[in-house]
Amino acid sequence: MVRARRRRGMIALPLCLLLAGGGAYAAVRYIQESQTLVRERCTAVAGAESFDLAPDQAANAALIAGISVQRGLPPRAASIALATAIQESKLRNLDHGDKAGLDSRGLFQQRPSQGWGSEAEVMDPVYAANRFFTELEKVDGYEQMAVTEAAQRVQRSAYPAAYADHEAEGRAFASALTGQSPAALDCVLKRPTAAGDPATVQAHLSASYPGLDQVTRDGTVTVAAAGATGWAVAQWAVASADELQIESVAYAGLGWTRRDGGWEPGGPNTGNVVITLAGEP
Repeated sequence: MVRARRRRGMIALPLCLLLAGGGAYAAVRYIQESQTLVRERCTAVAGAESFDLAPDQAANAALIAGISVQRGLPPRAASIALATAIQESKLRNLDHGDKAGLDSRGLFQQRPSQGWGSEAEVMDPVYAANRFFTELEKVDGYEQMAVTEAAQRVQRSAYPAAYADHEAEGRAFASALTGQSPAALDCVLKRPTAAGDPATVQAHLSASYPGLDQVTRDGTVTVAAAGATGWAVAQWAVASADELQIESVAYAGLGWTRRDGGWEPGGPNTGNVVITLAGEP
């Protein structure tokens, strides 16, 4: 009897280990498939410092920086605008204000009651960014001013000192998204949830970079852009990848892929940015 029980125990132990191993494998496989542990974020690197934004925030930052490039403004203008929008709305298109301005709306919390435009206008990120830059350009010498002073001249905030808290972050994202710092922006993202639409990508790109030649073919959008503009467009695409279901971006002999993240050697070394869209999941 004792030997029989021992034999049963010897059989049961490997079986339990096998079942436990199978359960662990299934659990790991589930986590990998569901991507539960993926923390989505976009990171801009400036020297030894790095700063993170959520993907939706990064897409709004890319739009603002793109409009500054479109207007021919220096990167400093984008730095000021991004620091301002981070403080005012955390780079989200808010449909409400706060105690200091109940009618404040949008990325820059602009107030219709103070002449910034209608509620519908200030809720339009393209309008809001252009309106911010229009007012910034009226400030003589803003390029040499501290962020707090330049932003306050435009915004007339109740808490002007708060803009300084976001100066380094705004500068890092502005440098990448205006193309001054190549391959300085990376996004870690989950798998696409839908197929990308070339027409939607082209429409969003044209809002920031109108007039660039774009060609759509076989699930890619190829944009004719060189130098700093090329890097601005390439990093705009990375920052917008989550919203627009972009799978990969290639420019100047480097490529970014949604699956792996980071910029690695590969892709065409031409004056074109190649944006590859996700297929059906």
